[in-house]
Amino acid sequence: MSHAESPESLAARTGLEGVIVAETQLSRVDGARGRLIVRGLDLEHAASTMGFEEMAAHLWGDDAGALKRDLGAARLAVFEALPGLGAALAVPDGMEALRAGIAHLGASGDPREERVRIAAAMPVLAAAWARGRGLGRKGARSALDHQPVRPDPNLGQAADYLRMLTGSSPHPALMRGLDTYLCTVAEHGMNASTFAARVVTSTGSDGVSSVVAALCALKGPLHGGAPGPVLDMLEAVGSPVYARAWLEAELGAGRRIMGLGHRVYRVRDPRAAVLERATLALETGGFSTQRLELARAVEREAAALLRERYPDRPLEANVEFYTAVLLDTLGLDRRLFTPTFAVGRVVGWMAHIDEQRETGRLIRPSSRYIGPLPEAA
Repeated sequence: MSHAESPESLAARTGLEGVIVAETQLSRVDGARGRLIVRGLDLEHAASTMGFEEMAAHLWGDDAGALKRDLGAARLAVFEALPGLGAALAVPDGMEALRAGIAHLGASGDPREERVRIAAAMPVLAAAWARGRGLGRKGARSALDHQPVRPDPNLGQAADYLRMLTGSSPHPALMRGLDTYLCTVAEHGMNASTFAARVVTSTGSDGVSSVVAALCALKGPLHGGAPGPVLDMLEAVGSPVYARAWLEAELGAGRRIMGLGHRVYRVRDPRAAVLERATLALETGGFSTQRLELARAVEREAAALLRERYPDRPLEANVEFYTAVLLDTLGLDRRLFTPTFAVGRVVGWMAHIDEQRETGRLIRPSSRYIGPLPEAA
């Protein structure tokens, strides 16, 4: 942003693109070089080596061991409150269930307790909603398959989320795959949901209200809704040999290719690389859905076609492309993709909430009026 720019020229920008609204120590998104730095660590390395609790502790300035213990206890506390959330969890949309469930938590005066309680609530609420709709275990038939599963406070957040979804102890490879995903999506700069959380926090409101605002933003399909349609696309293509012809037909019809392109990145999203490797590790370990080979073929052909058509507009794989493949390999129903994103991203939201509180300043942007003026007397 140039110091010579007038308020009018800044206001004329759509979507606040390029306008600095906060200084942060939490992450740096380098769109030109395809690099994401999370509080001093390169995301591509950190997400492949850290677990959920370690990433949360890194962003929150906490101790990972104590955090694992406290998250486990908090999951149990949230589970005990589930009977009072029947109507909230009976809704048809998982994001609506999270929004209603988190809103029932109530405000807290202790910032750390608030962080832990909200983060712990996400997987409990998401799993309870999924099981209530028969999405936790494939082929759910009995009444027990639809009942919430009591958390195990001795497990990590990722492992317990899978266990609460399926009702059985997950394979270590699946636990590691989900841990990698949650770490990968934990923090990503000033995205729409994070900005929503910071705006609400800047008014002096509580963390629950700020996270509810973030969930409302994430529910929108332009922010958190593309992983499911990526699977639809892969199913429509069917086989790597049909990838180019299918993509040419879609582009010829003027339709968008899902999972490609990003508002910030001008090269391949570094998170896509992490999730691609995590999926490969699962396939190598015997958990194959046969989608990785197809996804790679679609990505390769789509990138080539888009370069031919739009040489000045880079469109590479974003995080949602391989999110779809990884979460599908983990056995999650596509209706759980966005709620599961929230299970990871809540870590970043809470870190930004704390950072915004430290500034103590209300976020109050300006607008430029372009409507009619009253007639001169």
